[in-house]
Amino acid sequence: MSRPPRRAWVPGSRIVGEPERPVPPEGAPLVGVLALQGDVYEHLNALARCGAHASRVRSVADLARVEALVIPGGESTTIGKLLGLFDMMEPLRERVRAGMPVFGTCAGMILLSDRLDQDFDQPVIGGLDVTTRRNAFGNQQASFEADLDVSGLDGGPVHAVFIRAPWIVETGPGVEVLASVDGHPVIVRQGSILAAAFHPELTDDDRLHAAFVAAAVEAGAGGR
Repeated sequence: MSRPPRRAWVPGSRIVGEPERPVPPEGAPLVGVLALQGDVYEHLNALARCGAHASRVRSVADLARVEALVIPGGESTTIGKLLGLFDMMEPLRERVRAGMPVFGTCAGMILLSDRLDQDFDQPVIGGLDVTTRRNAFGNQQASFEADLDVSGLDGGPVHAVFIRAPWIVETGPGVEVLASVDGHPVIVRQGSILAAAFHPELTDDDRLHAAFVAAAVEAGAGGR
C-alpha cells in the first residue's frame, strides 16, 4: 500500500497541519511572529482571531515586511543565538529602536530587556528599560496559573499561565507597570513595547493580543 507523500517540517509549523484562520479585514496590519523557536502557532492563531494578518518571521526579509512583531515564549538563550546565526539580531534591534510595535512574552520579555539579573551574558535585543530575572518564579515544577488585574484592560482579570517564568526586578522611569504578582512586575509597557512574563497565547483570552494589534494599527507602518 502506498503512503501519502511526507510534508517537510519547517520551524513554527505543526506536523499534523494547521486549520484555516479567519480572513482579516481590509486594512488589517501585518503582524509577524518570530518563528525561530517557541510558541509560534498559538500566537499566530491569537493574532488572526484579533483581526490581524499573521505571518511567521524567519529571516531579515520577513522582518522587513511586517508592521509589528510578537517575540514568543520559548528558550531565550536559544532564540538569541538563532537571531545571531541568521543575521537577524541587528536588523531587529534597529526596528525596535525605530518604534516598531513589539510584544514579548516570557522568553520574549527576557530578550527585550536591556539588563538581565544573572551571572552570565546572553544576547538580547533590548529596548525595554528593565532588569529581568530568568526563571524567577522557579523551575518547570513551580509553574502556575493566576488571575491578574491588568491596568487599562477592561473585562475583568486576565488568567495567566506562568511556565518557568521571569519577573522584572527593576524598571526605568519610562516603564509603566500594568500588572504584578507578589510585588513583582509581570506586564509592562514602554512606548511601543509591550511585555508579559507569562503565556497569553495558551488561553482563550485574546485581550492582550487585541490591545497589541490595536497599537499596531495606531502606529501605522511601525518604523519601517
